[in-house]
Amino acid sequence: MASTLAKHLLPSSLLPTTCNNSTQSPKHHPSAAAFRSHFHGLKLSISTTTTPSSSSSGLTSSKTSLLLTVVAGKVNKGSVPPSFTLKDQDGKSVSLSKFKGKPVVVYFYPADETPGCTKQACAFRDSYEKFKKAGAQVVGISGDDAASHKAFAKKYKLPFTLLSDEGNKVRKDWGVPSDLFGTLPGRQTYVLDKNGVVQLIYNNQFQPEKHIDETLKLLQSL
Repeated sequence: MASTLAKHLLPSSLLPTTCNNSTQSPKHHPSAAAFRSHFHGLKLSISTTTTPSSSSSGLTSSKTSLLLTVVAGKVNKGSVPPSFTLKDQDGKSVSLSKFKGKPVVVYFYPADETPGCTKQACAFRDSYEKFKKAGAQVVGISGDDAASHKAFAKKYKLPFTLLSDEGNKVRKDWGVPSDLFGTLPGRQTYVLDKNGVVQLIYNNQFQPEKHIDETLKLLQSL
């Protein structure tokens, strides 16, 4: 059942190879080959264990197991996230503490100029007056440098702050999960109240506009 599920979840190039006709000596070899990934807060682990055959032929067999577990981020609802200081699109240093005293929406996205991220940024732009009416600031964070952010903000007339998290240190500190089996930085949004406490964590890689709907709902209830 595990191997069948794995075939549906992973491309064939990422599935572990099963070999029943190895000519290795009949020793027990727990394989170190394991594939781990994050997908919408889930961790997928696939491991292979090779064991000797009970026959005198010396052949070995392998067993594949699959495990799905929930991945808990470092920042949870009701917690105060780690502070940071990053460069904005103008090269100025911006600290999270700057926004203390008012609600702030911090959204992590994969990269500038990608289709989903552009759609999400423009949706935040188009609803920006609603965020201002709710007294909230909007801050986008990705691993792109300040120059990339500046060009992205100028091209799409983005009225909010974009911060450069080169090396993804803040992303790691906050525990933002990756998507697509660890190949893509996650798209996750946090809403902090005026005291800096997290009131909402929303993750949706493939419906970027939903981040705006969910955050506005929460802000209007604060």
